[in-house]
Amino acid sequence: MSSFTHFLNKVLSRNGFLALGLAALLALAPAVAEARLGGGSSAGSRGSKTFTAPPPTSTAPHAVAPMERSMTQQPTYAPSASAAAAPARSGMFGGLFGGFGGGLMAGLLGAGLVGMLFGHGMTGGLGGIGSILGLVLQLALLFFVVRFAMNWFANRNRPAMAGAAPRSAYEGGPGPQGGFGGFGGGAPQYQAPVTTPIQLQDADFSSFERLLGESQSAYSDENIDRLRMIATPEMVAYFSQEIAEHARTGVVNKISGVKLLQGDLSEAWRENNDDYASVAMRFSLIDVMQERATGRIISGNPSAPEQATEVWTFQRVAGASSQDWKLSAIQQAS
Repeated sequence: MSSFTHFLNKVLSRNGFLALGLAALLALAPAVAEARLGGGSSAGSRGSKTFTAPPPTSTAPHAVAPMERSMTQQPTYAPSASAAAAPARSGMFGGLFGGFGGGLMAGLLGAGLVGMLFGHGMTGGLGGIGSILGLVLQLALLFFVVRFAMNWFANRNRPAMAGAAPRSAYEGGPGPQGGFGGFGGGAPQYQAPVTTPIQLQDADFSSFERLLGESQSAYSDENIDRLRMIATPEMVAYFSQEIAEHARTGVVNKISGVKLLQGDLSEAWRENNDDYASVAMRFSLIDVMQERATGRIISGNPSAPEQATEVWTFQRVAGASSQDWKLSAIQQAS
């Protein structure tokens, strides 16, 4: 046991500096991982398409990372009308005759069993088998008449356009109230906004390239006011959080030499009062993390540009000029 203890102490003393170095790297890991605008994560909003992957392009032909952070609420998909099955009919008579008929036959059977228990026989008190069949026929006729009347009143009170159009995939099934009379409404159902493709001009693509460089520069300078002019409030909130974390840990992310190498449009559309455009971009940049107090390089190479491929989504008021686009989402492309 003493020899093992001696060996362990020898290993620890020999690798003491290595252990300290590993501890220092672990302490700096959050700051290193968050280098580059957006921290190398996928965040922001693409309107109703936030949780739908952008179509692939020649620049980003593979899968795009889903949103990790977004202020857009993900819709809850309720079952459609066809998937909302009616309550199951249980029992033999329920399956053969439905709710009303099943109850009727179950009642007659129950009455017969009670009659047997009290010694009147299966048909006691009903005047024989002929009377039973006659009663069943009369009650069956009454059931169909009542059912016809209920359907007629329901169709008469239904709006003229109800059910004319197919239900959206976002719509839910009928609410729990149901039943005769239809008192109260079901839970609110999400209605997907109507999206319309839009055509972009050369000036729009020039703005996207300009915003690529300006946003990286403003982020590097920690210029929140400038970021507010070129990004949506949601993205500014994320950038401000990252900059604050850098300040807390005593580092600063310096970005320079941003150059667009290749870019193409993934999709552009209009919904409600906004235009959106998702653009795949492959670009190079100098991206280093420095110690805030001394300027010492912690990660990155100040003389070797690195490349990144991302899908950026831009947003503007519908019909606004090409100068009014703002960055609204960044997604990582593999």
